[in-house]
Amino acid sequence: MKAERAIGGLVAAVEPALCFLGGVWIGWSGRPQHQPERMAVPPDDPKYELQFVALSNEEINRYYEGFANGALWPLCHYALDKCDFSREHWQEYAAVNQKFAAAILQELRPQDVVWVHDYHLALVPQFVRAGAPQVRIAYFWHIPFPSVDLFRALPWRQDVLRGLLNSDLIGFHTETYARNFLDCAETILNVPVDRERGTVTIGNRTVKVRALPLGIDFAYCQQLASSPEMQAKAETIRRALKSEIVALGVERLDYTKGILERMWAVERLLEKYPDLRHRFSLLQIAAPSRTKVSEYRRLKRLVDETIGRINGRFAQLDWAPITYFYKAIPRAELTAYYQAADMALVIPLRDGMNLVAKEYVASRTNDEGIIILSEFAGVAEEFDREAILVNPFDIEQVAEAIRQAIEMEPSERRRRMHRLREKVKRHDLTWWLRRILREIASLSESRGAAESQVMRHRAP
Repeated sequence: MKAERAIGGLVAAVEPALCFLGGVWIGWSGRPQHQPERMAVPPDDPKYELQFVALSNEEINRYYEGFANGALWPLCHYALDKCDFSREHWQEYAAVNQKFAAAILQELRPQDVVWVHDYHLALVPQFVRAGAPQVRIAYFWHIPFPSVDLFRALPWRQDVLRGLLNSDLIGFHTETYARNFLDCAETILNVPVDRERGTVTIGNRTVKVRALPLGIDFAYCQQLASSPEMQAKAETIRRALKSEIVALGVERLDYTKGILERMWAVERLLEKYPDLRHRFSLLQIAAPSRTKVSEYRRLKRLVDETIGRINGRFAQLDWAPITYFYKAIPRAELTAYYQAADMALVIPLRDGMNLVAKEYVASRTNDEGIIILSEFAGVAEEFDREAILVNPFDIEQVAEAIRQAIEMEPSERRRRMHRLREKVKRHDLTWWLRRILREIASLSESRGAAESQVMRHRAP
């Protein structure tokens, strides 16, 4: 069996740890299966084992597309109107979480640490703890965690919180998400919370809650950006666009990413500043996502129609305001697009972290470029004043931010980008992994054990 490497922050975070430490990654293959499958990764020089849990079409529809992405995903991204709180989907979610926990318990050895990832498996810690009371469990939640007022809308809010709180360590990308979780634990479960120490006491256990912002492999991104091949590809991209100023948007085609809002901002920019016609263009890359879900098919149709309308209004014989690629582009190849763009438009309506912003920064080896960033992206707490922060719902403000970026003095752009590069380099993927390992090590009576022993990690 051949496995294709998935694209996303979770894979970028977990795989390097497994390659370094070894272990078993228990997950789902992304397709219907009748029997579990196992493989060594990479095949020519195995570093860890990959165990696929078998999921049927019905389980995928109810657990993954139903509850995980039809209830939890929109809830955590503040899209309450898109939530489908189906009891049938919830029951399937719980059953599949039990299936993952059973697979973990089959692999578990006395000194193992179980490391669970993301909203798909919120109940796994509870089911694993029931079968192995003394096991150390770490959990990382990769998407936003909503405020208590919003989370209360979930009919099974107590069950999800109790599931998570069977972990010993729960990590989030930002202090805001960690605070939201503590508020939910205190308000909904009425359990003691120590905000100063970042802990929740539940029964006879104390659970650590930490903000651990995910970093990227800065050295790898910089190495790619420095290669003559990538620089040549960047020049080819710029020549093809025939624009003096190039903005870039990169994300999955998802209603949380602010893609339509970005298009409307470009339209407003060209309406308000006719001098930018034929000088400015947006290169939008949107990877297909959850294509079986009606909400996503509807979004694709709206994006296609909007781009067609805007290009119809402003395009000229040798120039179009928006160039659109509806496809997934490999991470390495994206480097050329990062280098070709004078600015990155990262304006999600809500985002857990957003690694594209960090990858763009790491690729700007000459300190050129600037980021227009949504204040609702997790990375905004790190980038702060070095990016141009906007409210993505304010189309006029986004259009003005683009104009501000275009007119900004080159020295100011370089100053901002230089400071961003220092931040991204300092808080890179290695830094993140070390912080995680230190926190895991502190769960053991023997400090440092988690860093000195080969651990067996678990993730979806």
